[in-house]
Amino acid sequence: MLKGASALALLAIVPLAAACSKTGESAPVSDGAASVATTAAAATGPAITVYKSPTCGCCTKWEDHLRENGFRVESVTSDDVAAIKRARGVPLAMQSCHTGVVDGYAIEGHVPADVIRKLLAERPAVKGIAVPGMPMGSPGMEGPYKDDYEVFTFDETGPKDVYAVR
Repeated sequence: MLKGASALALLAIVPLAAACSKTGESAPVSDGAASVATTAAAATGPAITVYKSPTCGCCTKWEDHLRENGFRVESVTSDDVAAIKRARGVPLAMQSCHTGVVDGYAIEGHVPADVIRKLLAERPAVKGIAVPGMPMGSPGMEGPYKDDYEVFTFDETGPKDVYAVR
């Protein structure tokens, strides 16, 4: 379980997730407001579906990072990405601005492509992995400096372990 500074850091960054997505009551996972745009890139790597708010620029940059690393990205915009997070079992403390789904795993937030590949190779018994909040310097959040951050595993009971450190 999370302890000390990591747990406190999560509590401080959870409100950031609201900056890129609207939270509604309980919209269905594939609501009528969602639109799909599939990349025409000829990537041959894993297919990932990314659910994001139509107004989130960092989500698009994260998708670009995935494409640059060989992923086949399907981009789905929705006015209620919170419904996707609930349907995929992403704990509140792990949430960020977008949710990806690859080979049955939920990928929450700005997770680096190589960590997703590690997950797919190791296949741990978890619901997914997450980079909570929006740490500066993570893929899609490039800027003038780089924060250290952790990638966590999670399951139906909540956050589990640190899976990678960046």
